[in-house]
Amino acid sequence: MFKSKLKSLDESPTTSTTIIGAGTTITGNIMCNGDIRIDGTLMGDLQAKDKIIIGVNGIVQGDINGKQADVLGKVTGTMTISDLLFLHGKANVNGDLFAGKLQIEPAATFNGNCHMGANVVDINVERVSIGNEGLHFVTN
Repeated sequence: MFKSKLKSLDESPTTSTTIIGAGTTITGNIMCNGDIRIDGTLMGDLQAKDKIIIGVNGIVQGDINGKQADVLGKVTGTMTISDLLFLHGKANVNGDLFAGKLQIEPAATFNGNCHMGANVVDINVERVSIGNEGLHFVTN
């Protein structure tokens, strides 16, 4: 009558969250199939299929591509976010933004060009995929 909703230990989760902890520095590009939170430092590009969170002490020096993003830390590079990009608190972003929607709190700082709307994001993703050999972004 009642079906169990528990998964067996063999089943892999459909989505996962990757955490780059404080005090950790990664040099290189990251591709993530789920959510990712960065509280450390990433010196490279980041591509995630779901949500990206850059914590208060998080630093990213590279381009970011994803579905949604919450930035509380520091980003230097182009951000291409297909849905909502939210700059919280004392976030500091230096670089161009391509976002479906953008929300910025008063204490956050942003220096660069901003392009909004779903069509703008799609055009930028195509440009990135064509323009960088060996680096291909795919959004779905």
